[in-house]
Amino acid sequence: MTKTAWSPHDALKWLALAASALLAAYLIVLMYVQGEYLFAILTLLLLGSGLAIFAQRRASAWRYVWPGLAGMGLFVLFPLACTIGIAFTNYSSSNQLSFERAQQVLLDRQFQSDLRYNFSLYPAEEKWQLLLESGDGQRFLSAPFAFGAGEQTLTLQPATALPATASAKLRAITQNRQALSQITARLPDGSQLRMSSLRQFAATQPRYQVGDRQQLTDRETHQVWWPNHDTGFYQTKNSADQWNSDKLSPGFTVTVGWKNFLRVFTDQGIQKPFFAIFLWTVFFSAISVLLTVAVGMVLACLMQWEALRGRATYRLLLILPYAVPAFISILIFKGLFNQSFGEINLILESLFGIKPGWFSDPTLARLMLIIVNSWLGYPYMMILCMGLLKAIPDDLYEASALDGATPTQNFFRITLPLLLKPLTPLMIASFAFNFNNFVLIQLLTNGGPDRIGTTTPAGYTDLLVSYTWRIAFEGGGGQDFGLAAAIATLIFLLVGGLALLNLKATRMKFD
Repeated sequence: MTKTAWSPHDALKWLALAASALLAAYLIVLMYVQGEYLFAILTLLLLGSGLAIFAQRRASAWRYVWPGLAGMGLFVLFPLACTIGIAFTNYSSSNQLSFERAQQVLLDRQFQSDLRYNFSLYPAEEKWQLLLESGDGQRFLSAPFAFGAGEQTLTLQPATALPATASAKLRAITQNRQALSQITARLPDGSQLRMSSLRQFAATQPRYQVGDRQQLTDRETHQVWWPNHDTGFYQTKNSADQWNSDKLSPGFTVTVGWKNFLRVFTDQGIQKPFFAIFLWTVFFSAISVLLTVAVGMVLACLMQWEALRGRATYRLLLILPYAVPAFISILIFKGLFNQSFGEINLILESLFGIKPGWFSDPTLARLMLIIVNSWLGYPYMMILCMGLLKAIPDDLYEASALDGATPTQNFFRITLPLLLKPLTPLMIASFAFNFNNFVLIQLLTNGGPDRIGTTTPAGYTDLLVSYTWRIAFEGGGGQDFGLAAAIATLIFLLVGGLALLNLKATRMKFD
């Protein structure tokens, strides 16, 4: 049996697969060396499965499915899994490192002892010499060295005489202060000194020493710090072997179980704003969908009215809010609603003598959000309804005209029922979008006005998504990513549950 010769296409294919395999192996090893084990495993799974699929002809059908599955795993399932994982930890701005890394950071800290030397710089042609002098007259001189070499260690020897050149002035020391701070001076007895001021070098020592039970002893104060794997900090203990409140920063990440989820339901400073914000989020999402669909549907019906002249112009003008980028429209509305200089308040003051506090009053701030969101959302619904109206047979309206039906009866008995059924999935999607409408809240009100007496930052116009963002990045006691991840997990469950309830209520099933 003769062997089939390789075609150029096959050679190119295997060459590309070999190059991809080498690149994948390099990336996996690099991630593993840097301690990114999770990313290394994910890369191994995705690229390994991809190479296996593209290398075998029997798996050719999977070649069209794999990119979509890989994208879903990488951009949907992996972030979701990471978020859920963080929700069960104390991960925050003060607890970001692993235990080993946090311990190493503390061990790298140094303190200056009482051993101090006055120093002088002497020019040596195009280089410098460092002279250290103690209070009892001992002198140590370095070999000529150059600045700008980054971290460097100079070995100094006892000096019997001063250099022949004059010492540098304070100006030269100030100009080279950054370079001097990177120099370690080593004396003959092994002592290491670093610049402590513009005139002195001081001996430095590691501040902490690790013990056999991972405890750290402070060489300067002789205080013993013990790792607390419940809080994720090194802390001291009292005589009763109980934890004190003092903590060493940085802390380390530990698993806290359901603690973050329980805080949402047990901490009154979190529970009250959470449930209030949840109810407002549901109301805001529902009323936004209702108003945008109602306005869009009515305008679409008007645009289909054949007796209306200039329909093309009206249609263009009504679609403009959808054509302008949302963030530009939001910022424009923010200026229009300005309490002191906004055009809306200027008109209201001239007509009725009132200047509403759109950004300071909780009710008016929420009303403003609904108005702006309805303005931004109705063009999308109008375009959809205009397309769906074309699909309604004219025979239905002709038959209703023979029965003497009015336009209002036609709308509620023919148009509305036939539009609602195809619009229902889009309305559910719009509800989910408004449930997480972060851009509108962040740009228009930033969640304000703020609520008083809460443990975490919370505002009257915050949605759950913006509330989560503020916990993660604006927390007064530190950025609490663990709590934010717990709330994000709850948001995912709530949105998914509400979507399923909507689908069940409308008797729609997945194929």
